[in-house]
Amino acid sequence: MFRISAILVLLLSLYSCKSQQTTKKEVQIAFIADAHLQDIFAQFEDSDYKGIPNPVTGEYANIRTMNSQLHSTRIFNENYFAFLEALNDIVKKGIKQVVLPGDFSDDGQPIHVRGLRKILNEYSQKHGLSFYVTTGNHDVVRPFSQDAVKTDFLGKNGKEQIISSSLNSFNKNKSELEPIITADIKNWGYKETINEMRDFGFFPKKTDLYWETPFSNYSYENYNFEEAQKESDLEKRTYLIKNTNLYLPDASYLVEPIKGVWLLAIDANAYVPNEKMSGKPNDPHDFSGANTGYNNVLIYKNHLLKWVKKVAAEAKQKGKTLIAFSHYPMIDFNDDASPELKQLFGANKMQLQRVPDEEVAQQFADAGIQIHFGGHMHINDTGVRTSAKGNTLFNIQTPSLAAYMPAYKILTIHSNFDLEVETIVISKVNKFNSLFPFYEEEYAHLKEIDSKDIWQKEILNAKDYEEFTNWHLKELVRLRFLPEDFPADFLKSIVNLSGKDLLLMNSNATDIDSVLKSNSFTISDFESWNGFDMIFDFYRLKSADELAFSKIGKKRLKEYELICRQLKKSDDPKLVLWAEIFYKTMNGEPSDHFKIDLKNNKIDNLSVK
Repeated sequence: MFRISAILVLLLSLYSCKSQQTTKKEVQIAFIADAHLQDIFAQFEDSDYKGIPNPVTGEYANIRTMNSQLHSTRIFNENYFAFLEALNDIVKKGIKQVVLPGDFSDDGQPIHVRGLRKILNEYSQKHGLSFYVTTGNHDVVRPFSQDAVKTDFLGKNGKEQIISSSLNSFNKNKSELEPIITADIKNWGYKETINEMRDFGFFPKKTDLYWETPFSNYSYENYNFEEAQKESDLEKRTYLIKNTNLYLPDASYLVEPIKGVWLLAIDANAYVPNEKMSGKPNDPHDFSGANTGYNNVLIYKNHLLKWVKKVAAEAKQKGKTLIAFSHYPMIDFNDDASPELKQLFGANKMQLQRVPDEEVAQQFADAGIQIHFGGHMHINDTGVRTSAKGNTLFNIQTPSLAAYMPAYKILTIHSNFDLEVETIVISKVNKFNSLFPFYEEEYAHLKEIDSKDIWQKEILNAKDYEEFTNWHLKELVRLRFLPEDFPADFLKSIVNLSGKDLLLMNSNATDIDSVLKSNSFTISDFESWNGFDMIFDFYRLKSADELAFSKIGKKRLKEYELICRQLKKSDDPKLVLWAEIFYKTMNGEPSDHFKIDLKNNKIDNLSVK
């Protein structure tokens, strides 16, 4: 009788455990990469300069020129409102955990980092959000604080306004207006930035179930907050720079904010020392910037790989879901078209120097990372790599709110192995056009001085933020990407050709008639667009991936596919490369809404096509 009772108790216990597993509440985490927040309404602490008044509302703002925005891969001003819109959307969805994988600030300036801290504190206190942040190359430009200058703020009467932390950082002869000097515009280093952002993951909190760094000496089993707090001092979190006797801070950390979920924040800022060092302590000019990412991590921050391997093994042993994030991609973000891009455009074009070597994915996959969220590139993309040892890594590139297409990601953890990723586009943004009156003044000034290559005023007719970012990309392509990236002869050969010309470039009429008929097209379908439209849509696909499909349209995408098929037959190797690049860019891994099965290393597209 006792034996039967014991069996019944065991069965009831097993049923109870199973029931708890199936009813386990799903965990959701939002990822906002590359917010590049510039606090456009902040006041300098050491200057009376307030910016300039809005011609319509009279409200003072300190913004950058439209001209500077349209030559940059990011928007400087309107993303302030987009960031608030994204946070409000996250609050509405009931998500409590928010990750910022680097470049949370414009350039690590005190005024902007302080502004971000105030916003995050407000959302933490009002809505109960918890933020987990890591550093990007724009947050800690150099490991130590340095003077800085911006020459492209918008001043009175539409003129450019220089704002600098030093009188020695700019050419006084090129100033249209009296320069503003303030320490609030310098670039902070690790010490200042991390301490200002200390409440957002960089240091332990009492509410954390666990927290450690690559330099912690305690274990999960004997964890206590007081010990973690002692070991969290930034001076205790340093590593020796290869070929030097210098130590730099490493802001990496592991945190368990929710039972069973480990967030691994990797500080992948790797600063390369100059061949000739100054010999001065804490000299920011002794190092290059950190924008290369993981290729330099493998060389200069090898301690991170050892730590990641330890953390991943412990997560597996303890049944934790390990989610890694950092500022930089771990996998090629060009839909595996980087070799062709390099051949056609050159190794130093198309931001190819930022593409991680294949060894990066291999090393981190074998270290135990299965899913990683990155930023840096301002693009929407998913990369998958399986190492020679059979370990698979999924790299999720989170778009920027300061570029096309403005969006953030939501990760839903259904179980330890069943994950869902959804991309939320921020198309409608309150007050997105409130700064347009400033730009009207700027445009009038540029016309008055007969400035070269003035931006197109139609951007000020944008009906929503998404359309505004579309215009931003279009002008960026026209004003910067075409002149800087495209070989002049290749550009000239396709930019003004119609779709019909491109289609017929390497085919006879009979062949084309057959192809068109089998795809339900007529030749006139290809006469409504030209080479520039194809180039622009290439950049839209490169930036937004699947998010651009509905904007370009199925019909046009099919037309591009047919043209790529024809151009691949060309005798011109540049046209063949262009066709291969474009086709690959249209056919990447799922990147909008998808599921990841970590047990079987599968990715399934959930987007409605």
